[in-house]
Amino acid sequence: MLAFSSLNHVSIPSLKHGYSKCDGCGHIVTYQDSGTMTSKNYPGTYPNHTVCEKTIKVPKGKKLILRLGDLDIESQTCASDYLLFTSSSDQYGPYCGSIPVPKELLLNTNEVTVRFESGSHISGRGFLLTYASSDHPDLITCLERANHYLKTEYSKFCPAGCRDIAGDISGNLVDGYRDTSLLCKAAIHAGVIADELGGQIHVLQSKGISRYEGILANGVLSRDGSLSDKRFLFTSDGHTAASCSRSLSLEPDTQIRASWQWVSETGEQVHWSPGQAQLQDQDPSWASGDSGKTRRQREWLETDLGEKKKITGIMTTGSTQSNFNFYVKSFVMKFKNNNSKWRTYKGIASNKEKVFQGNSNFRDPVRNNFIPPIVARYVRVVPQTWHQRIALKVELFGCRITQGNDSLVFRKTSPNTVGSTEREDETITKSVPSPEMPTGINSTAVAIPLVLLALLVAGMGIFAVLRRRKKKGNPYGSAKAQKTDCWKQIKYPFARHQSAEFTISYDNEKEVTQKLDLITSDMAEAGSHQADTPTGARAELWQWPRYHDNLEALNSSVTKVLVKTLRGTGKHSSCPCGRRARR
Repeated sequence: MLAFSSLNHVSIPSLKHGYSKCDGCGHIVTYQDSGTMTSKNYPGTYPNHTVCEKTIKVPKGKKLILRLGDLDIESQTCASDYLLFTSSSDQYGPYCGSIPVPKELLLNTNEVTVRFESGSHISGRGFLLTYASSDHPDLITCLERANHYLKTEYSKFCPAGCRDIAGDISGNLVDGYRDTSLLCKAAIHAGVIADELGGQIHVLQSKGISRYEGILANGVLSRDGSLSDKRFLFTSDGHTAASCSRSLSLEPDTQIRASWQWVSETGEQVHWSPGQAQLQDQDPSWASGDSGKTRRQREWLETDLGEKKKITGIMTTGSTQSNFNFYVKSFVMKFKNNNSKWRTYKGIASNKEKVFQGNSNFRDPVRNNFIPPIVARYVRVVPQTWHQRIALKVELFGCRITQGNDSLVFRKTSPNTVGSTEREDETITKSVPSPEMPTGINSTAVAIPLVLLALLVAGMGIFAVLRRRKKKGNPYGSAKAQKTDCWKQIKYPFARHQSAEFTISYDNEKEVTQKLDLITSDMAEAGSHQADTPTGARAELWQWPRYHDNLEALNSSVTKVLVKTLRGTGKHSSCPCGRRARR
């Protein structure tokens, strides 16, 4: 049990005086395996005659690690003011102003009760406590700063709940942070970890810069900072955290549209169109056509990224026009891919619709990160509250999907799992290959016609030789046969006669598609399925099964022509092909 008291003994009789077990508690954020807890008013003076009692725990099978970032209790004897930790088998404390306090406690249990009591006092900040499971031995408190560490690179675990702890940071994700900044608070500002969850951070220290530019991001205000000897950046897998934070809004395939737009008539006509909603655009922003709150659920600004991408954050501004003080104060995010329903982005811990903090004026940009990131093609910003009129400029950040970062964010999981969604948010269509659809082209069906075609060419060569001999008085060819033009089909094998032949034609479209043109009557007899097809009808060359049927017909036709050719070279005085043609 962890308890703080300012009564004359370490007990709970103060509750009999009307005190609540929680009226002395301050900031408390807990998650599955980490959290943060402070006394009331921290870092201001804790109130008189209060009690704060809370049980904290981590998953079964783990051990608790407690770290005291700050303890400032006025009592020197722990008789009236104290902090106490109690488990089912052990007690740690009480601790107060004069008692040495360990910076870290490793407990042999996964659960402990924290108790803080206060009596009459003049000063004292109280306490700040962080905890985590034994899976995170590198746990730090919310008060650790980068200049507390000398190593160039290191990794630490930040607990849940450091965002609202007092302390300044200077800098931003891209340029880095001044080394006097709070580490965990800067990590939340950079979008490296979520405040509700906490997480591991990887820090790289480097040479400082002359000026640090501040911005409001993820609910944390970073201030402008001056020259420092060192700065630090956050890294991931050997890359800086900004590696998947480039602008997606400026890519050529990006398009923006909206549910409604406003045309102002003040002085000259001004169009507040969605085409002006990019953050880099110098024109007025997009603005809704209706300022009434009754249309709130119908207003949205949609970005089409052209293809599915990994979206890690968004930056917004208001109208950016001083004479139009319009801006969105809060919004939610929706997203989808092709052939799917719109999904609502939800909080990590609560699994409820997450409402993002927007702008507080028409000018200054505000950044929010998506943890976990959104993987989608279409993204909508849906305003929830605004000042005077909905007005937005947006910029999306992220990167293209590559092997290793293409895992989908939202999955149907248990309620406590990060990023779970409801069934109605799931994709409604999915491409499933047909069992009749071939996976490739039959190589045998392609090879046979090619071989026969080669034989046909060889036969034509033989025929040419024989014909030259015939002109010199070849006894195998009669004058009657020469007059029948029985070799005409072979002399012009690709002319459009009623013979076994094929032509490949091309459309004049942008993408040329090969087509197979079957015009022989012999092929029409090859199968009953061709009876319904008009003579000369075209079939797509690369569509199955038509392509397969056409190859079979081609194979048969080439064989017939080859047989006719070989017959013509036989030792007969008459020409059978000529007689067949006359029939």
